[in-house]
Amino acid sequence: MSTKVEVALKAARETKDLLVGSNILDKVPDLFKKYFRNNKAVIIADETTYKIAGKQIVDLLAENGVEQEPVFIFKDPDLYAEYSFVEQLAASLSVHNAVPIAVGSGTINDLTKLAAHQNGREYMCVATAASMDGYTAFGASITADGAKQTFNCPAPKVCVADIEIIRNAPTEMTASGYADLFAKITAGADWILADSLGVEPIDPQAWSIVQDGLHDALSDPEGVRKGNSQAVTELISGLMLGGFAMQWSRSSRPASGAEHQFSHLWNMEHHTNNGEHISHGFQVAVGTLAISALYEEILKYPFDQLNIEACCTNWPSQEVLERESRILFKDTDFPEIGAQETKAKYVDTLGLAKQLELLKSNWVEIKQKLKTQLVPFKEAQNRLKMVGAPYEPEHIGLTREYLKNTFIRAQYIRRRFTVLDLLVRTNTLDLFLDKLFGKEGVWALKEYRILS
Repeated sequence: MSTKVEVALKAARETKDLLVGSNILDKVPDLFKKYFRNNKAVIIADETTYKIAGKQIVDLLAENGVEQEPVFIFKDPDLYAEYSFVEQLAASLSVHNAVPIAVGSGTINDLTKLAAHQNGREYMCVATAASMDGYTAFGASITADGAKQTFNCPAPKVCVADIEIIRNAPTEMTASGYADLFAKITAGADWILADSLGVEPIDPQAWSIVQDGLHDALSDPEGVRKGNSQAVTELISGLMLGGFAMQWSRSSRPASGAEHQFSHLWNMEHHTNNGEHISHGFQVAVGTLAISALYEEILKYPFDQLNIEACCTNWPSQEVLERESRILFKDTDFPEIGAQETKAKYVDTLGLAKQLELLKSNWVEIKQKLKTQLVPFKEAQNRLKMVGAPYEPEHIGLTREYLKNTFIRAQYIRRRFTVLDLLVRTNTLDLFLDKLFGKEGVWALKEYRILS
């Protein structure tokens, strides 16, 4: 285990041990006995992950004297992190007291995390792909009542990541994890903004866990795509670190910004690509590129010359924003979320003036911090292309018009302050959308592409 992982593990509130290495499934029985004593175990898997690792773990536990309940295998071919599957698993767990061992990636882990919590039980996780950062995260991301929601529940007590299994996972799963890790770049930029404007201070511990070494962990996309052991080890370690930071802060702020708001909105709007669900990482890949392109334009803008008085004059009342949000989402499954989240982060004109004065007077310093944090758009696009992730909105079935609309709608659905809130508060959102989607923009709309 690397030193930075050891340090981060000490900051984790629920996870007591993490083992990352090659051919280490034989360590599972001893880890189980160390942390769960004489409890029975129950393997939770789907048909694929049972073949990949679940059956081997069942045999290893039996050989080492760990009693087990019958394996719980999800057999639905359309399995995803949806609440009805949580209910299935929770009902099964309720008839015994065995400790669940989740064998799988994001879906299996989140379903087990919440179902175990509902039964008052700790659990163990064996990761089978470097596909997302949720393994060690506090909370489970589950679709319920038509909307993606984060349910509060503890992270696994123990987590095992066998690199030989993970590096041989489907390449699209690894690419998804790389994109999810890449999102920490723009998420960090959003936190820099929130900190600089006095909205939400950076937690040094959480920041260090995620950001120290992040650029190094993302430096070999080709190696990740090819299943290089070192590159994949760096990737899965970085993803686990993101989870530890979320455990420490009891928030997804260290690992999630506007790019995740895009993903959440697309889930809530039931966006699919040719009728198929899009992985979280692939959604976030496009979201990260969207926000990277936006930041690139923002860094050219003279916010040190901002007309604060004009911004305050144009700042709508809370009632107006709530009314606008209800109109915006009136035909959705979530008509009130915009009003709810907008109210939670609203500031009056006095508060707005204070935030904008901090922006204006410190823009040179803020801009330098952002430049240091961010990866240029073209480089980000190239790295995602190299790893096998989407790098154009059309790759996940998004029109450019839909993407443009997402910039407008996404800031309404979460109370977290991001770069989108900065543009709303400075009355510059339309200006920057014209730069991105106009004739010379990186995502020129269809009418411009036809003319050019």
